[in-house]
Amino acid sequence: MKSSRTTWQIILSHTVTYFNILNLILAALILLSGQYRNMLFMGIVVANSLIGIIQELKVKKLIDALSVVTATKARLITENEIHQIPIEDLKINDKIRLISGDQIVADCTVLSSEGMEVNEALLTGESVPVHKNPGDILYSGSHIVAGGGIGQILHTGEDNYATRLVRKASTKKRAASEMQDSIKKIIQYVSYAIIPIGILLFFIQHFRANQSLSDSLVNTVAGVLGMIPEGLVLLTSVSFILGVGRLAGKKALVQEMEAIEALARVNVLCLDKTGTITTGDLIVDKILPLGSTKKEIHSIMDGLVFAFSETNATGQALQRYFNDTRPYPITATVPFSSRRKFMGVTFSGKGSYVLGAPDFLSRDMAVLEKSEEYSRQGFRVLLLASCQTLADSPKSLMNVRPIGLILLSDCIKEDAKDTLRFFARQGVSVKIVSGDNPATVSSVGVRAGIPGAERYIDASTLENNAAGLKDAIKKYTVFGRVSPEMKQAIIEAYQSDGMVVGMVGDGVNDVLALKDSDCGIAMANGSDAAKQTAHIVLLDSDFSSMKNIVKEGRTVIANIERVSALYLTKTIYSILLCVLFIIIGKPYPFTPIQLSLIGGTAIGLPSFLLALEQQEEVTATGFLRHVLRISLPGALLLVGGLAFIQLICIPAHLSDLLVSTLNLIVGGAVSLSLVAFVCHPMNRRRFILCTGITILFLGAVLLFPSFFGILPLGNIINVAM
Repeated sequence: MKSSRTTWQIILSHTVTYFNILNLILAALILLSGQYRNMLFMGIVVANSLIGIIQELKVKKLIDALSVVTATKARLITENEIHQIPIEDLKINDKIRLISGDQIVADCTVLSSEGMEVNEALLTGESVPVHKNPGDILYSGSHIVAGGGIGQILHTGEDNYATRLVRKASTKKRAASEMQDSIKKIIQYVSYAIIPIGILLFFIQHFRANQSLSDSLVNTVAGVLGMIPEGLVLLTSVSFILGVGRLAGKKALVQEMEAIEALARVNVLCLDKTGTITTGDLIVDKILPLGSTKKEIHSIMDGLVFAFSETNATGQALQRYFNDTRPYPITATVPFSSRRKFMGVTFSGKGSYVLGAPDFLSRDMAVLEKSEEYSRQGFRVLLLASCQTLADSPKSLMNVRPIGLILLSDCIKEDAKDTLRFFARQGVSVKIVSGDNPATVSSVGVRAGIPGAERYIDASTLENNAAGLKDAIKKYTVFGRVSPEMKQAIIEAYQSDGMVVGMVGDGVNDVLALKDSDCGIAMANGSDAAKQTAHIVLLDSDFSSMKNIVKEGRTVIANIERVSALYLTKTIYSILLCVLFIIIGKPYPFTPIQLSLIGGTAIGLPSFLLALEQQEEVTATGFLRHVLRISLPGALLLVGGLAFIQLICIPAHLSDLLVSTLNLIVGGAVSLSLVAFVCHPMNRRRFILCTGITILFLGAVLLFPSFFGILPLGNIINVAM
């Protein structure tokens, strides 16, 4: 599947924009005026476009290919032989040979099964291999972990179940960014005002204030230019890029820069159990003797678990735990199969033993009740028993005597508990949405320390409607037996309840939820579809990396929230000044080069230095409200100061050059004071910053007065005297 936009479309989208066109028009007006020094603002325009193009091309490269099925060949059965063909050559009703270890390349119907067991975890989330009988469906993208058989092709290519899931995720939702959305709203509102205000301002400057055409053009450009918060867009882009770079060093690939902010603002985090909280492996949790000793159980199991060459996840867990590989003389074996639900060995001179499902091997009610009790707690329970002789069927076993219960559980990642505690401290509510057994998932959640994990539900019993899901998400923390579509519906239910939702997953069954979440996070060892659909990929598949992403996001947001007030102050006072000077019919108080001086010393330089600080104090009041709380008073103070100068300039007989000088000094003083306010609480680094920009502003005013169109300091003193 390909990205919806070509490289050329991406370049056009970042260059041919409303404000870029507007800036080019403003630059053309400056060219007409002949005052070329006032064109410095075009540098920011070019930088903004380049950063946007590079960012989206990087994302395009990552999401252009969504793939689920990695196998390229299939074993086609013809009348006389079996031969391999490319999967794209398969046709409906073709018969293919399947053996252990194969990836299923197309949806099939099972024609014959030789103890076939299939791992469908990436598609369904169910981590337990599923036994397949004739007539059952095999889904493309799943793997055969035991046995084999023959399948008949049901679907090919784009019609396969896994491919249909991925197709739904091909146009994924972009990561949520309250900050970017707020900035876009500001730009949208400003865009409505720029053209009418600009036209009115020009006519007032030229016809009522009696300015020359050149000066009228420059003053109009200054008024319009100040209304555009372009530096803020550049600041957010650069801040996100720096954050992406720092996270790349911590093994986290950010595919959309806005995802850093989205995860930092997440208040509900949905997890798929396998691959996030658990490793996907099993561990032996407890040994419960039944009329025997643990030593006896170990003695038998040490020989039994190594009697077979083929093992599944359960066998591997047993081999890791019972690892004393002394040579036991074995005279007979019965391998495990999903049909008989047990395995068995006969040791020379020691007797016969079986290991399997308690309800298949025993009729002892006490044993079965205990087994059921532990099963409800989420354990996988195996019964070890002795018998008279081995048999092919549990019903044929004679004199079965229970020896002990072996409890297995999912292996929780070492870093999971610490990471989950971190999210709890941050006020993030963690939910588990898994295709696995709800009791098993709940047990994992409780052991991992997730608050409320004992409240679970079988999601297959839920109706996919807004009312029912809204009630369920408030009651339960763990959702088991969740289909891909239900995962997506649960994510949307939380979002409709006003939550910012993150989703962590690694399988094809997660792609719909990853697509629609505010921030989707995938593990690098998961399916290609999950990785390409997600906004963030944990390259080392380390769940603890989530802490670094959240901390980095909070740092970026906190810094931008603090310095955004500097940019929006300029936007607000520029709009107010345009309106004011249209009403009073006087020349606009600033030229573009003067605004460049104020913007460079009191906005651009301090904002980029402050954006490099490391702090994680994100405001809880919302980005726009927080910024306006600082910028609006600052803008009103500056406009009030300039209005006062206009009131006194006529009775005090002040020259136009002196008025322009006073305007620049007042504008600079208010802007520098706002920087000092934003820097509170003041530290050594911030004090040096405030002192440095003040010296820089004063130096420019004192050393280059004619360049900025103001009076030298000596002349101002003489006028005052």
